[in-house]
Amino acid sequence: MRRNAVLLTILFAFAVTLLSVTFVFWEFYKNNRAQYIDNIFNKYTVITQIYREHMMKHTSEAILEANLAVYGLSNIQGDKAVRAVFDKADVLKRVGFQEVVRTMHFSNEAMHALDRVSDLRATMLESQGKIYFFLETPQGRFLLLDEQLRPYFPTHLLSAYLTIVFVVVWAVFIIWRRIRPLRLLTKRVIRYAEGDRNVVFRMKGNNEIAILANELEQARKNINTLIESRTLFLRNVMHELKTPIAKGRISAEMLAEPKQKARFNNIFLRLEQLINEFAMIEEASSGFGNKNIGTYRLVDLIDEAIDQSMLEPEMITVDIESSERMACDFTMMATVIKNMIDNGVKYSPDKRVTIRMEGKELVFENRGEKLRHPLRYYVEPFTKEHPARNSFGLGLYLVDAILHAHGLQLAYAYDNGVNRFYITAL
Repeated sequence: MRRNAVLLTILFAFAVTLLSVTFVFWEFYKNNRAQYIDNIFNKYTVITQIYREHMMKHTSEAILEANLAVYGLSNIQGDKAVRAVFDKADVLKRVGFQEVVRTMHFSNEAMHALDRVSDLRATMLESQGKIYFFLETPQGRFLLLDEQLRPYFPTHLLSAYLTIVFVVVWAVFIIWRRIRPLRLLTKRVIRYAEGDRNVVFRMKGNNEIAILANELEQARKNINTLIESRTLFLRNVMHELKTPIAKGRISAEMLAEPKQKARFNNIFLRLEQLINEFAMIEEASSGFGNKNIGTYRLVDLIDEAIDQSMLEPEMITVDIESSERMACDFTMMATVIKNMIDNGVKYSPDKRVTIRMEGKELVFENRGEKLRHPLRYYVEPFTKEHPARNSFGLGLYLVDAILHAHGLQLAYAYDNGVNRFYITAL
């Protein structure tokens, strides 16, 4: 998620903008539709006026239909036709009210005008794209089709809404096009950080991203040159040192005095060991890549480490299932386990080490004194607990470098006279 934070922010802003615009236009649509319905519903007053005159003057049905036709109204007759309209009709507005109807009453003596209250309810309907008025009175029911009116359709609002949405989408597209080179550059930087030294950062253009990419390309070339020079220098130095060491060991074998011979052999052996550790450190710190990574059984790694340590098997207790596996570089991880075994035996009074699993963590246990300094002190090069011991102080430094190259780390805990070193994930 962090890698796509900018893109997600843009998409979030786009979603919020789109929802806000949609909400505003939806409110406009509801208000405009309500106003439109209120405006066209006023036509029912004309209908009631025509109907009132029809009732007061007792005109014929033909005259009533003619008066309605003047205003674009036609009477829907027949139960089947009325039912077809009502089956698919939506009620737009309904008003129920009472009106006073004056009728003329004739008797033998005189003519009298009588006022009576008439209940009338008007309903406006929409059915299949047409507007109908349905009048309910004590004298009967009338369904009228208005041929002049049409249902509300927000043509202008819809055009404005689609225009704004198009502008927002286009703006997001332009922004995405602008940041796409940045995303490509990020992927290349990640590849370079993972060890791909041949990735190219160069980009065309004169914008800020292209300038940054071209500067990174120049920095990449300089870094690669420095790495190659460093690697070449270290390898040449180690190669040149191995030759006199080999000659020295051969010369030491020619010494007649056993004590001097053993002393010189020990010196040359320690120098050779130091060079080998430097070579391992150089490989781990320079990023050996994932080409040597495989999945191996832990018991096989531990067996290889025990063979390298040249210790008696009785000194090491292994409490690990044969099914436990680890993804690693076999040689390097075996070196890590070998160094942990050496340290455990070297600094333990009983010269014993226990290796076991605790959850998903590999644990090395040995009895002894608690470390005098924090663990970070001992993973620095050329530091050790007892300077007089036969060690260069590179063991835990090498362990730490290899573990970090594998995405792991070393942790430490002390409990009741037992030192515990954990290999755990970062």
